[in-house]
Amino acid sequence: MPRPIEDLALIGDLQTAALIGSDGSLDWLCLPRFDSAACFAALLGDEENGHWRIAPKDANACTRRAYRPDSLVLDSEWDTEDGSVRVTDFMPQRDRAPDVVRIVEGLSGRVTVRSTLRLRFDYGSVVPWMRQVDGHRVAVAGPDSIWLRSEPAVHTWGHAYGTHSEFTVEEGEKVAFVLTWHPSHEPRPALVDPYEALEHSLVDWRAWTARCHYEGPHRDTVIRSLITLKALTYAPTGGIVAAPTTSLPEEIGGVRNWDYRYCWLRDSTLTLNALVAAGFLEEAEAWRDWLLRAVAGNADDLQIVYGLAGERRLPEYEVDWLPGYEGSRPVHVGNGAVDQLQLDVYGEVADSLYLARKAGLHSRPHAWNLQLSLLQFLRENWRAPDKGLWEMRGPDRHFVHSKVMAWVAADRAVRTLEEQPDLRGDIECWRELRDEIHREVCERGYDAERNTFTQYYGSTELDASLLLIPRTGFLPPDDPRVIGTVDAVRAELDHHGLMLRYTSAGNTVDGLPGEEGTFLVCSFWLADALHMTGRTKEARELFERLVGLCNDVGLLAEEYDPVSDRQLGNYPQAFSHIGLVNTALALYGADARD
Repeated sequence: MPRPIEDLALIGDLQTAALIGSDGSLDWLCLPRFDSAACFAALLGDEENGHWRIAPKDANACTRRAYRPDSLVLDSEWDTEDGSVRVTDFMPQRDRAPDVVRIVEGLSGRVTVRSTLRLRFDYGSVVPWMRQVDGHRVAVAGPDSIWLRSEPAVHTWGHAYGTHSEFTVEEGEKVAFVLTWHPSHEPRPALVDPYEALEHSLVDWRAWTARCHYEGPHRDTVIRSLITLKALTYAPTGGIVAAPTTSLPEEIGGVRNWDYRYCWLRDSTLTLNALVAAGFLEEAEAWRDWLLRAVAGNADDLQIVYGLAGERRLPEYEVDWLPGYEGSRPVHVGNGAVDQLQLDVYGEVADSLYLARKAGLHSRPHAWNLQLSLLQFLRENWRAPDKGLWEMRGPDRHFVHSKVMAWVAADRAVRTLEEQPDLRGDIECWRELRDEIHREVCERGYDAERNTFTQYYGSTELDASLLLIPRTGFLPPDDPRVIGTVDAVRAELDHHGLMLRYTSAGNTVDGLPGEEGTFLVCSFWLADALHMTGRTKEARELFERLVGLCNDVGLLAEEYDPVSDRQLGNYPQAFSHIGLVNTALALYGADARD
């Protein structure tokens, strides 16, 4: 049976990440980067598409598992008739080559453990040539080479295009496996000591989490979300991927399957806010600097999504040899939304740069000039229809959220010039633009009869992004139009107490067949909006429910199906964890008010 998405736990080295099930099977890993081809792709197919399982012989799911406190080191334990055993999984922050370390430790009795490794490069399509070199197993295919060793050496053999090991451990005995990738044309990298690497990983993670400012309820859950965001960071550049996976479906068996292993500008403001408020200024600055490098250039060429280092070309194609998660096809690599016009990203970039200045991040002299360039483009193009926040694949529309974020871009320019009058810029020009956009949105994007803003001009549909209106400052939280919008969105997009991002059933706006689950970050936005409009008790009740949706190791996917009680979409999802952190800070942080 396919494993539920929430059965997976995450390990990573700040350049890529692996997903491991409760049965001890590593079913997803792309090497050497998040966006590289997977060498373990069983998640989107079966074991023949690549996996690595370590567990007691003939055992199924582990008895219990947990991350070691304040770290990304995972312990899974099995209690068997013969005794108990622990497998500790982690990826050391790399020097040059990526390593996966899996340490088997006997806890009691005498337990027989089996390791089954099936390497399949290029998303499960290429079976490598395997040989033995100096006691190591070496797999080579094209540009990829992987070395596998155990300390101490254990009985290992090849069979059916897999590498198998079997051994016993008694209380206190340990066997460490280390899997190392490197380009096949280069010599083997230096060996890591698995036990030293474990200690260094624990020290590094705990030193990092000690910087967190949050001391409110569910602190462990907030810390886990922050660790997850850190794990989704590509350390060489500071970029943060939306998720480490591709094509985990928004509808089981459907076609809403996208590649999220890239960096979206739409996440920038919310990410910066979470990192700054939680005390992680270094990470916030790295993300801001990635943002500046990515968007540099002609404002006409601004994209909504970029590669890990700011790459612009992310061509979308189908991996037709993989059947997809629970038959959800197609499996995509790349993301065609890269070419869409989404006007809201101009506001998100402007808001991010404004927030960075307010937070006291080290200034970048070119940042203001870049912002002025983006504003000039927006001044000439804000009236155009676009694809909107949700990357619609239907016709372009005048989405209200896009217009509101265009207003944000002008508003942040005005605020910046008011606070720093030594900067060059025509403040009156930006005031006029801000006022013009505001008037139009209130006239064309607001339904006076229903007392709510709508998804796009002339629409009767609603959109969860409207919940962000008070957060942006477009209107104050006590404005009757804001309260009416929050109430309308809450009523019409409710699905068993959680929020849809928009109505997909019978709605041709997104241009796709089928439906999807509730979008988790939208439910966090509702909690924020309820809090801002004076309904803090209801906001906290909703937050409690959302925290309860985290899996046993504190992770959230993009969506949730409250009917089947399972997570959906790419996983773990940065947007969901950003929402959790920001809502916790709003409800219980140092500046929170009842």
